[in-house]
Parts: sequence; structure tokens; C-alpha cells
Amino acid sequence: MTERSASALFRDRDTLAIGPSSLHWDGQVLIVRINEVDTPSLRNIRGEVRITPHSIGASDFALDSAAQHRWRPIAPCSRVEVKLQRPGISWSGEGYFDSNFGKVPLENSFSGWHWSRARLPDGAAVLYDIRERPASGADAGEEAGAQRSLALRFREDGSAERFAPPPTSALTSTRWRIARDSRSEAGSPASIVSTLEDTPFYARSLVSGKLLGQQVESFHESLDLDRFRRRWVQWLLHFRTPRVGR
Repeated sequence: MTERSASALFRDRDTLAIGPSSLHWDGQVLIVRINEVDTPSLRNIRGEVRITPHSIGASDFALDSAAQHRWRPIAPCSRVEVKLQRPGISWSGEGYFDSNFGKVPLENSFSGWHWSRARLPDGAAVLYDIRERPASGADAGEEAGAQRSLALRFREDGSAERFAPPPTSALTSTRWRIARDSRSEAGSPASIVSTLEDTPFYARSLVSGKLLGQQVESFHESLDLDRFRRRWVQWLLHFRTPRVGR
């Protein structure tokens, strides 16, 4: 999460390099080479992540009513191998790879969202619950915090189909008081298994619930863009995402 100048960027058809780290697609595997310094501990993070998609998704989806932000689940079902030399960590298992892109900053269009991805026996399920900001010029209270929901089931072959999102299930908030919600079928309320990341505006958690008749554990994130906009949070970002020339 280091911000770098334009001179640190290299890109061609198969490679994206930013400073000393890069992503390279060899036709079958996305190879992520990491060479960074952690903040604020200043530890070196060095190693490789290999993402092997079971299939490549061809569709992208609008996240807002104006279609200024789009989300593409590139590889909703993947094999992931992690080998870090510093620190010495290795891991392999099922994973996920996606991309978000847009025309304006996220905080201009959204006040926040909850997202989750669950592994299913024959693929994966992804849920998005998005709170849009009211359109410019809207009357006070009009469409305040308009809600958009997206529920998709992905098959191993990359095909996707929408399904009706199950009921909302409130979760406990984080230590930074970030609200968390998920969805789970009636009679099986969702619950927090563990909190993996807890920051002033973002939380990542492991959540248990029931989707499409299956008891699942989901990777879940909650993003509070109202909190992100606050001046004290922006000040903290200088320490979390330092800027360097290259």
C-alpha cells in the first residue's frame, strides 16, 4: 500500500510493475512478486503469490446507479499459493481475485458497503450491499443512503447467475465502531468467527452463515467511506500508505 510516482510504473500486455513489486500473467498463472516495507513496523515483506484461476470471468457489474463504478470478478474460484521469504510464511488453498474501477473517487459515490465471498462445493457466492450517496441536488432526506444489493453465484466454469439475497443479519461492530452486516438464510443468523483486520474505516472478518442451502464461512469486508472522509483518518493514511519517489 505504498503510493509511488508515475516513474515507478511499468505496464505491458502481461505485466504490471509498481516500484519493486509486480504482477505477471504467464497465460495460466498470475504471479505476484512482492518486495515492500511494512508500516509502521518497517519490516521487509518479500516473496511470491501464485494465483491459478479455475476459469476467467468475462462479465463486470455496475455498483452504482450512474454506472460510474464497476466491479469485475476476474477469478472468483482460484488456487492460491503463498511463499514469503520475509517473514517466512507459506500457505496454499482456495482464493479469489477481482478488480474495481471507476470514474470518480469511491467516497464521492458511496457512504459505504458490505461485501463477502463464500466458497461453495461447486463454486462461490459473492454478496454486495452498497449504500449510495444521494444524487447531487437531491432534497434533504431524499434517497438518503439508497441501498443496492448484488448477489451472484459463480460456477467453476466461470459462469455467473444472480440469486435473491437472503435476509440481512446484523453483526457486532468492530473496536473502531465500524458497523458490520451480512446476509444469511432465515433461521440461520450470521455470526463473526474472527476479525482479521480492524481499522478506523475498514474491517475484514471471517463470518459464518447459510447461503443457497449451504452452511458456509465467508471472507467479509465492511467499508465506511463517511469515516474515511474525516480529516483525522486522512491524516493517519500518511503513516499507513507512505509516499515514495519509486
